[in-house]
Amino acid sequence: MSTPDTPAPEGSSSNGADELAALRARIASLEAAAATPPRPPHHRVRSFFAALLIVIGCVLAPLGLVAAWTADEIGDTDRYVATVAPLASDADVQAAVANRVTDAVMEHIDLQSLLEDVAPADRPRLTKALGKLGDSLEGAVKSFVHEKAQDVVASDAFETVWTDANRAVHTSLDRALTGSDQGAVKINENTVTLDLAPIVEQVKQRLVDAGMGVAAKIPEVHTNFTIVKADDIGKVRTLFNLLQKMGFWLPVLAVLFVAGGVLLAVHRRRTLIAAALGFAVASLLLGIGLTVFRTVYLNALPSGVNAAAAGSVYDILVRYLRTSIRVFVAIGLIVALAAWLSGPGRAARLVRGLWRSGITATRTTADHAGMRLGPVGPFVHRHSTLLTWLLVAATVVTYVLWSHPTGLVVVALALAFVFALAVKDFLGEEPGETGAGAEDGADTEGSPPAAEA
Repeated sequence: MSTPDTPAPEGSSSNGADELAALRARIASLEAAAATPPRPPHHRVRSFFAALLIVIGCVLAPLGLVAAWTADEIGDTDRYVATVAPLASDADVQAAVANRVTDAVMEHIDLQSLLEDVAPADRPRLTKALGKLGDSLEGAVKSFVHEKAQDVVASDAFETVWTDANRAVHTSLDRALTGSDQGAVKINENTVTLDLAPIVEQVKQRLVDAGMGVAAKIPEVHTNFTIVKADDIGKVRTLFNLLQKMGFWLPVLAVLFVAGGVLLAVHRRRTLIAAALGFAVASLLLGIGLTVFRTVYLNALPSGVNAAAAGSVYDILVRYLRTSIRVFVAIGLIVALAAWLSGPGRAARLVRGLWRSGITATRTTADHAGMRLGPVGPFVHRHSTLLTWLLVAATVVTYVLWSHPTGLVVVALALAFVFALAVKDFLGEEPGETGAGAEDGADTEGSPPAAEA
């Protein structure tokens, strides 16, 4: 006769479950601790030197931009001419040049003998022209000369003269900034100036054509138009020479330092994100510095210098440098975004999941429409990683070979890479993936059944 089981004491079952849960939690914590041991000392050393290399690279990045811009502007005549050509149509520069030319011409006109030296045939026309411009003879003549000067600087001929002159004096600018101080561009008393003698000659001819024959007696006038004025132009020239010599190597060194820091780091993906953002921030700080320096520079100009024209000259001269800054900022942000999207983070996985879902949905729709990839799909799938790196290499090579890329070019290349990557993923059909046929439970030609997959 069997004896009925003795019931367990009340609460013993729950106590056992609690103990088992606590034991499992303890084991899990020990396993986690074993899986992530304390960072050994050599990891700290690696992290320190990785951070040091990245910091050096980020510091060299803005210096590299300035060096490349400096070497580019002086080493490439076409580049320099393309930089300064828009100044010929700038209203502030035109006004400043017209004023300077007017003052130079007026210094060589004898007002007392002006009307006496005019030919009788030209006197009525000149008297009529001067009479319209005021009662004072000096004011009338100056206004008349200024009008002709404005006509010259506003004409297409001035743009041609300006462009040709700057192309001709490019070598002289190089000499001026490197210390020779010869040619049409000179450094004198901490000022970089451009000789306006060709413009004065055109104004003189217009005055003669308008009936002021006395203007033909004006000797050759050399007057200077200030391009850059700085109290420490000697130091700037020394720095310029150094940057010009390092124009190519400084950006390369910046990239190599950052790359070395990333490769040396323990957590390379996170380090790459930080380095790319540091690169972008350093470049952005250079852009902010250019804006701040513009204000300081204009405020320090003497009262006789046209601040509006000086601002236009400054903006034109640093135009391509600002473009390079935008390029580096765009590259830094794009690299950081790409590294983050490839990481294990929850948000990154969500974005990748949405990407795959979109590609799969598109491919399923194409399968429903009767599209068959044949051997292309399996081939692309087998070599997916290789094809991805080939796309990366092609994008980088395109950027390197692009002549003076802009921020828009960088964004366009990034979008083109994303599109090519989407095409690659679309074509990279995994073995056993049957598209629409799998959804219907039928086998797609050339693919194993869905159950076997």
